[in-house]
Amino acid sequence: MKLYSEITGSGDYLVLLHGMGSAHTAWQLIAPALSQDFTVVSLDLPGHGKSKFDPHQEMDPESLGRLVLRTLDDLGIEKFHIAGNSLGGWIALEIAAASPERTLSLVGFAPAGLWLTPFVSRIPGTAPLRGLARLVKTIAPAVAKVEWAKKIGFASVSPLWKEFSDKLVVDATVAMGSAKGYFPAWDGLLRKRFDKSIAASVPITIIFGDTDNTLPARTSQERSLVPAHARWIIFPESGHAPMWDHPAECIDEVLRTTGKRA
Repeated sequence: MKLYSEITGSGDYLVLLHGMGSAHTAWQLIAPALSQDFTVVSLDLPGHGKSKFDPHQEMDPESLGRLVLRTLDDLGIEKFHIAGNSLGGWIALEIAAASPERTLSLVGFAPAGLWLTPFVSRIPGTAPLRGLARLVKTIAPAVAKVEWAKKIGFASVSPLWKEFSDKLVVDATVAMGSAKGYFPAWDGLLRKRFDKSIAASVPITIIFGDTDNTLPARTSQERSLVPAHARWIIFPESGHAPMWDHPAECIDEVLRTTGKRA
């Protein structure tokens, strides 16, 4: 299958992978600035954003990593930096493990897969949120202006949800409500975790928020599952999408990891 790609900027390639129920629009707060130093390639995973859902496509992170690599091959991209959020972060780890010779650096924003014990079922509460997003996606611009509705959708994601712009809220709601690949992706990560080694030649930074309710520290941030050379950073006042809470700091960490900034 073909993945939708949005490409901006110039320079070394930087691939951005969003999380489950999201889309390339998740990077709207940091992609424009990053495109000043990189050719930014924002991809939509199967059944997310503008990528169609193929029921024959395997949706586990390793298989999605292979699909991303095939997409990059089709785009003529040999070597690249890569960053991902949540499921996208796990996929980025799989790609770096499988193709360290192609991976110039990696930044994981609250990457999934670093849990003590693999999930055997979907997290309770995910189905109602997905259902709510489907119901309100067509009226998302109006809903974004209602504080209690905004709180229902985003308070569990970020302690700074009140500061989110209407555009960010609308785009995230539409992405979740339209994501036919959401539950297949959920099922693809069950009974699995990231358990591979990554070559020391690949610079790695892992960033979690101190109030990540989706992947909390007590169960889902196991440092032993990433290489010893990885930098591990905790952002204060940040939830499951650090690039929404602290975009400037996320840009700085990408630039540092890629060697663009000391």
